Amino acid sequence: MGKITHLSLDWKDNMNIKAKKSLGQNFLQDETILKRIADSIKTNENDLIIEIGPGKGALTKYLKEKKSFLICYEIDERLKETLKKLENDKTAIVFKDFLQVDFQDIENKNYENIYIIANIPYYITTPIIKHAIKIEKLKSMTLLVQKEVAERLTATPGSKAYGSLTVYLNYYFHMNYLFDVSKYAFNPVPKVESAVINMRRIEKLAYLKKEDLFFKLIKDAFHMKRKTLKNNLKYYDWPKIKKVLEEHNLPEHVRAEELSLELFIEIANTLA
Repeated sequence: MGKITHLSLDWKDNMNIKAKKSLGQNFLQDETILKRIADSIKTNENDLIIEIGPGKGALTKYLKEKKSFLICYEIDERLKETLKKLENDKTAIVFKDFLQVDFQDIENKNYENIYIIANIPYYITTPIIKHAIKIEKLKSMTLLVQKEVAERLTATPGSKAYGSLTVYLNYYFHMNYLFDVSKYAFNPVPKVESAVINMRRIEKLAYLKKEDLFFKLIKDAFHMKRKTLKNNLKYYDWPKIKKVLEEHNLPEHVRAEELSLELFIEIANTLA
């Protein structure tokens, strides 16, 4: 999906700035949706909201109403004149790729909690999430993404959309599918439907002896989704894995999508 940016409340004054195909821009222009996205987080005056891809500032204006600190990261320099008008003592517009942001300065500030709201294309969804995880005070993320991606990120064990990325995210977040967004809410109209999800940071459910082993395990387990877990993990110590499966009354021919996060953690710790 292309990058989803915003159409501002005074969008008619900004019609001269067209969506940039090279950035995959589609400007969101549905005020009801914008407000629902802003309302997905509850913040106080000592919290920081990070908005990724503010576009022309439509959502930014709703986020400013929360009276929290706000930093917006945008890469389209054509929007500088429009966005800079939104700056004040608590709102900063930064023209920089979010993936290049060093969080040390942010962490050193006395923010109580940090929230991220992002409108992102599929191909950078995972890099942005993995980069954001580094923020110690991160409370939650609200993402507007392609509907198919939203279904994948929030999938449950046993569903076709459930995959290694789902398990990975469940290790850090409580995933919640919020609502659909019609493609006709954007200008120009994209080819795909979208959806909004919320990811609330959680305390890790269980202790992992070796995180690297766990992450490699879930990646390998879903390497070929049509194959059984045994076939995908043939280079692991299968007798140990089999024992864990038997303890949970699962057969050897079980597939990875049938295993919960907790079970993958148990297998990883057994192998460690």
